[in-house]
Amino acid sequence: MDKYRVKPGMKVILAEWDPEDSSEFKGSKAEGLAKNAKLNIKLEELQNLLYAEHKHKLLVVLQGMDTSGKDGVISKVFDGVNPQGVRVASFKVPTTEELDHDYLWRVHKVVPAKGEMVIFNRSHYEDVLVVRVHKIVTPQLCKERYKQIANFEKLLADNGTTILKFFLNINMDEQKKRLQERLDDPAKTWKFNPGDLDERKLWPDYVKAYEDALEKTSTEKAPWYIVPANRKWYRDLVIATLLVEALEKLEMKYPAPPENLKDIVIE
Repeated sequence: MDKYRVKPGMKVILAEWDPEDSSEFKGSKAEGLAKNAKLNIKLEELQNLLYAEHKHKLLVVLQGMDTSGKDGVISKVFDGVNPQGVRVASFKVPTTEELDHDYLWRVHKVVPAKGEMVIFNRSHYEDVLVVRVHKIVTPQLCKERYKQIANFEKLLADNGTTILKFFLNINMDEQKKRLQERLDDPAKTWKFNPGDLDERKLWPDYVKAYEDALEKTSTEKAPWYIVPANRKWYRDLVIATLLVEALEKLEMKYPAPPENLKDIVIE
């Protein structure tokens, strides 16, 4: 899955990244779903170990266009993990209190503590994406924020946080299909926001904003992965595989039990 990683200094042109790609798994969709189920069990085991060892931290950042599947990743990839050690943080329009602080203040408050896995459903990158597209901040300020974000993530990584950032890559045709599904399916209509259609008109601007953010903030300690997301099962397979690999590299161990357990008799 390393083919999807944005190497530091790499030029990013999203048109060159195929959202339909599924080349890193040679099996069928059914076989992919079966593989996902096994990965989910492994992820559950590793997350339990992360929580028990209480030493490492994991931050997962999910970004993408509207309907790219951020909610789907959270529900499918993280299905079964222990809620005690997992949190989801979503970033909406800043509150008055948040606007009174620097833009990273609200983010730093919700990063993972030792033993925790935290998933950002959207993230601090909104402050170089939406605000750029809608010209709320200047291009020069965006350039400064790329450096600030990279430094912020370095701080987290230097203090024991493993960071994985996933851009869920879909095309306009797939977005149109998913928006239509939201209109047609009563179970999904609540998710439809007419404002998404206005944002859809700005697709080229968002592409450019994402390209700049991906290439300027993908580092060795906080890499971006451009995940093909038109096929939901493959999207989940890529992310679950990378999560399991990252957690396995931590070589975690359960804490040593208290001494003299052999003398304990439970009556």
